[in-house]
Amino acid sequence: MRPPKEPLLDRFLRYVKIDTRSDENSDSCPSTAKQWDLLRLLHEELLGLGLKDATIDSNGYVFATVPSNLPPEHAARVPIVGFIAHVDTAPSITGTNVKPIVHENYQGGDIALPGDPGQVIRAAEYPNLEKMYIGMDIVTSDGTTLLGADDKAGVAEIMTAVDLFLQNPDIPRGIVKVGFTPDEEIGRGADRFDVARFEATVAYTMDGGPLGEIEYETFNAFSATITLEGFGVHPGYAKNKLVNAIRMLGDFVSRLPREMSPEATENREGYLHPYVINGQSETVSLRMLLRDFEMAGIEKQKAIVKGIAEEVQRLYPKGKVSVDIKESYRNMRYQVEKEPRLVAYAEEAIKRIGETPKHTIIRGGTDGARLSYMGLPCPNLFAGGEAIHSTLEWVPVQVMDKAAETIVRLAEIWAERSATKQ
Repeated sequence: MRPPKEPLLDRFLRYVKIDTRSDENSDSCPSTAKQWDLLRLLHEELLGLGLKDATIDSNGYVFATVPSNLPPEHAARVPIVGFIAHVDTAPSITGTNVKPIVHENYQGGDIALPGDPGQVIRAAEYPNLEKMYIGMDIVTSDGTTLLGADDKAGVAEIMTAVDLFLQNPDIPRGIVKVGFTPDEEIGRGADRFDVARFEATVAYTMDGGPLGEIEYETFNAFSATITLEGFGVHPGYAKNKLVNAIRMLGDFVSRLPREMSPEATENREGYLHPYVINGQSETVSLRMLLRDFEMAGIEKQKAIVKGIAEEVQRLYPKGKVSVDIKESYRNMRYQVEKEPRLVAYAEEAIKRIGETPKHTIIRGGTDGARLSYMGLPCPNLFAGGEAIHSTLEWVPVQVMDKAAETIVRLAEIWAERSATKQ
């Protein structure tokens, strides 16, 4: 296969230097104006690659089409396949002034990040480094910011795949759609995704982890906002009058089952996770995540949260405790399994790049979970990043290259297997 005009690493380094941190406290779309910087750049680059229909809508969604190179009668039988990545980075850690570092020809051991002596990527904690990636070039930040491989690795991989499609017209493909979304990290990436306008029949998000992974099962995800209202008076004259909302909050949090916290769960275990507090002694709000792979588990979690709220209400009869629970997304497995070719072809594509496909579950979310319930079944493929949402985030260059090649091989397989009517 002929190489792209621009190396993937060059694209990736350009993208991670653009701050695209999202903000869940914003009501705009994108939630931060700075996401427009990368979205507009991608739109311009797609046009520059020759995708004349590349568009960017009023909410920042960037769509484009790679035309089929098949005879019309064959192309008409090939499902339109989409590839999607998100441009925003997690709001919990800064993405300003990212200084990416390429650690060439990694030969094992820990990787110290020069911006902060306390930031060390330890091989014992990230065994894939020495197990899978010896001899590869590992990209990190300097340790003071996110790198942004989640999901700018996916963005660079899709853009490079577009380049590869155009450099390799001999590789058969049907119509391929590419899409870039804002605000995935705050659960809104699919909110204004126009599935009809995207026109794909099936799709893949490039937002996964280590080499060869295929993910098509996510948590069912719900969020809860607990509002605790006290009663304020001067603390010097507070006897039998003051109701302190902060103490109410403390009693609420102390009752959450420790065995259901994220730090105590793994694999298919769900969790309850309090993660944001706002307010002062008169009124406090707490935001929580409810996560479980089965809806029965979610219902159990809802009952726990509501039960604790009722307990705290009884402790503070002069105060008020309210609970608002909302759905974010559901387990995508049930939708993806309706189209078994999605996973089977992904397995074959990974084999064609010389790797072994691995099935993993997503202990988190991805745009594909929501899109799968919007009529676009959409499993998640490896993008290469590890230690995401932390200053230790890292990604191997060669894995990103393989992810871009996987996209090309997937389009090839969908074209080949649709040569005759299914």
